[in-house]
Amino acid sequence: MDVDLRKLRYFVAVAEESHFGRAAERLHITQPVLSRQIRALEHELRAELFTRNKQSTALTAAGRQLLEDARPLLAGARALGLRVQRAARGAATFTVGFMPGITVTGAVRAFAARHPELIVEVVRTSWADQVRAVHEGLLDVSFVRLPVDRRGLALRPVFREPRVAVLPAHHRLAGKESIGIADLAAERLLQDLDAVPEWRDLPDRAGGAATDEPRPVFRSVEEKLEHVATTGGVIVLPLSTATYYTHTDVAHVPIGDIGPNEVCLAWSTHRDSPLLPEFADIAAAQH
Repeated sequence: MDVDLRKLRYFVAVAEESHFGRAAERLHITQPVLSRQIRALEHELRAELFTRNKQSTALTAAGRQLLEDARPLLAGARALGLRVQRAARGAATFTVGFMPGITVTGAVRAFAARHPELIVEVVRTSWADQVRAVHEGLLDVSFVRLPVDRRGLALRPVFREPRVAVLPAHHRLAGKESIGIADLAAERLLQDLDAVPEWRDLPDRAGGAATDEPRPVFRSVEEKLEHVATTGGVIVLPLSTATYYTHTDVAHVPIGDIGPNEVCLAWSTHRDSPLLPEFADIAAAQH
């Protein structure tokens, strides 16, 4: 059975919006057209994808499975289009993504020296898009900080580094040589719990440290640091990221009893270019 990618895009929009009307506006089509396309997709797949009533639209078990599989499929299709367009323009490029604090100069220079026919570009990424940019074909390879969703990715370990707590400069723990993760139990974590999975094991204290309460949404490390400095709270960062930024109103303290942050090189498993593992070998040899 051939799956229509356009119908898949429509399905993902409805699933993400949980509302046919909002999804139709996002897709710039009418709601009746969208409804017909979803019904046609359900007919093709022989499965009900949504439960619908006047108040809400929710995914069925089949819908949840399709959403999980549809996102990487659509990302792969977009990546294919980008690569074909680049080839049509005669632009032989190789794009490397990197997170703040990770130095890629040596690996990029060594790789470029081996392949003078390539234009090697570097693109800074963030926690939010470090994997998505690989799936969408914006990056050939990317230095990523674990944990990440490994589905559809080839990962090559590059190096590990300690993690530190970033606190207001006047905080009671600032200036200590080292602390334990339990010392932070009463603090408010200002970042995604997936970035600091050890936080989930902390006892629930008055500060709400171990709860899944809403957290501020930040677009950059700089915003996180400003929030720590101005309103308090704590973030946990790899040492190189914390030292990369200079901010006189925050301090960082090593956390002695949690594992290091692991940096890997990632690329899509849908790609089989020999350039990808070759760059990974060069990057690993630099550290």
